[in-house]
Amino acid sequence: AEVSVLTAQPGLFAMTLKYEDPPKICCLGAGYVGGPTMTVMAKKCPEIKVTVCDLNERRIAAWNSSALPIYEPGLQEVVEEARGRNLFFSTDIESAIRECTIIFVSVPTPTKKSGIGAGEAADLTYWELAARQIAAVCNASENKMPKIIVEKSTVPVKTADAMAAVMAAACKGTDFQVLSNPEFLAEGTAIDDLFKPDRVLVGGPQTPQGLAAIECLANVYRKWVPTERVLTTNLWSAELSKLTANAFLAQRISSINSISALCEVTGADVSEVGHAIGVDSRIGPKFLKASVGFGGSCFQKDILNLVYLCRSFGLPEVAEYWHQVIVMNDWQKRRFANAMVATMFNTVSGKRIAILGFAFKKDTGDTRESPAIDVCKALSEERAKLAIYDPKVSREQYYEDLGKEAMEKIEIDEDPYVACAGAHAIAVITEWDVFKTLDYQKIFNSMSKPAFIFDGRNILDHRKLSEIGFTVWAVGKCMKKVLDTEGSPSP
Repeated sequence: AEVSVLTAQPGLFAMTLKYEDPPKICCLGAGYVGGPTMTVMAKKCPEIKVTVCDLNERRIAAWNSSALPIYEPGLQEVVEEARGRNLFFSTDIESAIRECTIIFVSVPTPTKKSGIGAGEAADLTYWELAARQIAAVCNASENKMPKIIVEKSTVPVKTADAMAAVMAAACKGTDFQVLSNPEFLAEGTAIDDLFKPDRVLVGGPQTPQGLAAIECLANVYRKWVPTERVLTTNLWSAELSKLTANAFLAQRISSINSISALCEVTGADVSEVGHAIGVDSRIGPKFLKASVGFGGSCFQKDILNLVYLCRSFGLPEVAEYWHQVIVMNDWQKRRFANAMVATMFNTVSGKRIAILGFAFKKDTGDTRESPAIDVCKALSEERAKLAIYDPKVSREQYYEDLGKEAMEKIEIDEDPYVACAGAHAIAVITEWDVFKTLDYQKIFNSMSKPAFIFDGRNILDHRKLSEIGFTVWAVGKCMKKVLDTEGSPSP
């Protein structure tokens, strides 16, 4: 079956083009977004061939093995069900582009490190290279079937226009439409998010050709997502919605973290404050848990991108408003490390500190922008001896995040009890469930005294820890008041 659409080529509007139905789909980029998204798409649409491509041979080999390159609950089972049936992982990017109607582009768009916009603007190098490769393959192909190019990476507003300009100049004889289909996944729950999304957003040109392309992609999602949750917009609304969503979520975290500092000095409890405001239906309870700070690949990058856009369009007040979310997050991470030093008699030099958790959140091995990186670097500068345990972070990732020189002085353990043995203090940085059920009496017995514990996620039983003998510090809590309220520790 084929779906007819008007051609986008000037002077040829009487002709029609044919989109395959069902379309073949490929994705350029086999990372945290491309891999899981295409995997679920293949599971839910068994009649559609889905190919995930990447230049990295080791990554593709991992996707084709039992040891996937990323950890995500439920991902392994879905991959094994669809792989080899209608889901394929390949380094043959040209063949995938050539045979597919819908081409997702899910390549890195990191924050620029140099040049104009350094530290804020998105680096679109890989994105432009992808556009040029698509154009080159189309030019060399005898089959001039129309293409739908879908930006899946988080990109600045107007990026689709830039890609369309590159394609228009470099691609001859192939009709194409550029759409925006931002992802709204949360690592740790990505598979559930993909199975039952709050919404799927498809943005494109508001022309007959653009609307037809939007409908083609939207119909793929409608195979498992209710129609009312598949939203269609213009290109710029889709691009800006992604940045805005992440900015609003990060803003909530920085807001409650700012209140956590006030709670500590006034005797209020940030967990109680967060609950009290969260039951207000106008506010809601999500993203109101105080912590050592937010991390991940998207929040900081997207806010900085938003800040740069605002400044570029002559909106400095708006830029400064959103930049303060990042300022507060950086301050919270520094504040946590400073509190550790201050509580431990203003020095951690030579003291062993166990770091429990290095991923930016539980149920993922992703460490990008993790608060643990900043805390570890701050403590290392104070000459603390660090022992780190995380159930999913690889040894190679520690080296990448902390540097080879620092790693020569850091111990990486595969057992939390080993990391804590002989330590002067424990810092809980990631909210892994396993940390809630550790035998803290056993840990206390193995530690140097006085034994300190710093709960950066408020996941532990602070009263029980105090009864064991720990000196406890927790984000957003005046610990003396907490213990006085809940009852004095047992002698």
